[in-house]
Amino acid sequence: MKRFKNILLTLDFDSKQQTAVDRAVSLAKQNDACLTVFSVVKELPADARMAITSMPPQELLERVMVGRREKVDALAADVSRQGVEVRSKVVAGTPFLEIIRQVLREKHDLVILAAKDGGGLKERLFGSTSMHLMRKCPCPVWVVKPAKRSKYRRILAAVDTTSDFPDSERLSLNPLILQLASSLAEMDNSDFHVVQVWSVFADGYVEVRGALSKKSMRDWRRKTKQQYATRLEGLLSKVDLRGVITHRHLLRNDDVPKAIVALAKDKKIDLLVMGTVCRTGVAGFFIGNTAEKVLSEVNCSVLTVKPDGFVTPVALEDD
Repeated sequence: MKRFKNILLTLDFDSKQQTAVDRAVSLAKQNDACLTVFSVVKELPADARMAITSMPPQELLERVMVGRREKVDALAADVSRQGVEVRSKVVAGTPFLEIIRQVLREKHDLVILAAKDGGGLKERLFGSTSMHLMRKCPCPVWVVKPAKRSKYRRILAAVDTTSDFPDSERLSLNPLILQLASSLAEMDNSDFHVVQVWSVFADGYVEVRGALSKKSMRDWRRKTKQQYATRLEGLLSKVDLRGVITHRHLLRNDDVPKAIVALAKDKKIDLLVMGTVCRTGVAGFFIGNTAEKVLSEVNCSVLTVKPDGFVTPVALEDD
């Protein structure tokens, strides 16, 4: 994989971060990329400012930032000794806003961060800095779950080839998802899984009402599945999968998030690669709330991508 050239590794030192650091360093080496170690110190909330009397709040913030800089600089020095071009930076502010502004300023093409400690990604992502980034960051965001193994054994790419509402966003997302996921599978020598969830329009209603015969329903489902299979094969034919063990999953299910999460659990997926933004695609899962349902339930690392032309709602402040 030679896609990423300017990687942003963001750390808060509250999580188990070594897996994320190792992944960022490995990727930087393989891509001959520059790596920036970045950390955001949260500004003191108003109630804390009022409660602190032993020193001015700004002085306390500066002391915290000095301590954070020492950690970031030490980590950057260690990365540099491994032969990686590295920079370091610490700022104060709201974490997800400052991370996105850093991406915009320095044109980073990948953000890597460690998942929060907790039970599942529901605690780590939903409503957190990670979820904000997955919604709003203009470049791919990779949330790395702490792991005993340095390489992924199984990688899952979730695509949407629904043709009812063709649009440029989905057309750009699917190839990007497959390219990234298959490249990582080749790099880690992982099993590569691809999933497409499909359904027949008003399937349950039509069946219950008896509007069509059982044979007609079976034929309709068979033809619909074949259409999805053909489109999926068309996508895969454009990706170099030589040497990559590939598994295709065509799942009929009206509940797309549930199907994705169940497959990831059943196959013991280590990394899920998916899109998070698509205004159309009613039958797909790349639409806001549905993607968030997937992210709130899976218990693996997640790499999310945006479609071509995505514009973040976060703006740069005047420097």
